[in-house]
Amino acid sequence: MVTGHASLIPNGRTRPAQAFLLTRYTARLPSHPLQSPRGFTILEMLIVLFLLAGVLVIVIPRIVIGEDLSSTGRKFISTLRTLQGLASTSQKPVKLYMDLDQGTYWAMVVEGKEEKLPLDASWARPHSLPESIRLTEISIGQTTRVSGRVHLSFYPNGRIDPVTVYFADRSNNLLALAVDSFTGAIRTSSERVEPLRNQAIPDRVKTLLQASAQGGAASPLKP
Repeated sequence: MVTGHASLIPNGRTRPAQAFLLTRYTARLPSHPLQSPRGFTILEMLIVLFLLAGVLVIVIPRIVIGEDLSSTGRKFISTLRTLQGLASTSQKPVKLYMDLDQGTYWAMVVEGKEEKLPLDASWARPHSLPESIRLTEISIGQTTRVSGRVHLSFYPNGRIDPVTVYFADRSNNLLALAVDSFTGAIRTSSERVEPLRNQAIPDRVKTLLQASAQGGAASPLKP
């Protein structure tokens, strides 16, 4: 007669019922707290996340700053091309005013002795540069300004006043835009650029320039 509950049979084997209970108990045991289901420990994952966060802290500010400066340059070039096209299609001179102190710019169409806003509703209010970008210097012809208000003229024949505009961000990264008055080409640089030399203009082109200038020439820069 067998009394009590023996754990093992004589051969040291576990009884079937007890083996089943032992299996269920083992299955309920929690896995190692530092072991993830895929085999990576939590400590390893934390180290990777820490390294990734360090890289992002270094890289992201540079990307944001660079993108602000480059996107501002692209937008300003698009503005120059748009106003150049407006002067050509309307056959009226157009002026782009720029306020270096406020970081704003706006366009006006010259009609005789008056100036009017373009019909495009986007010019109803002055455009502002991003907070992280500023106008540091503008050279139009032989005149260079680092403060105050200046204006750039676009003529019906497609010509633009020769201008070099400098933008800078909070880290003093520089972006220069230089416009060739004769060809209309726009050159960009991350450094200061040499003023474009005056090119010889053929007589037949001079005649066209004089004819277009009669519609309204650029007035001298205002202090």
